[in-house]
Amino acid sequence: MPEQIHDFKNIISEVIKKQIAILGPMIAIAKARKIAGLKINDGGEVVEIQGDPRDILERLINEYVDLSGLIIKRAMEPLLHKH
Repeated sequence: MPEQIHDFKNIISEVIKKQIAILGPMIAIAKARKIAGLKINDGGEVVEIQGDPRDILERLINEYVDLSGLIIKRAMEPLLHKH
């Protein structure tokens, strides 16, 4: 199990770093820190996972998907109001 936790730490860190590149560090890290059971450092690296790592990964991805949907919606609003 410790090896599996290590794998999840790497996967989650990679997800966060990709989001840092897209959203910027402040937003990406703030969203990740909202996930219960997930502790990350200021660079986006996972320091600790408490609980089911699959569940934490899923909740993290959902947090970013929800944000991306909002970003897309906001970007489209001026276009929709125009027509």
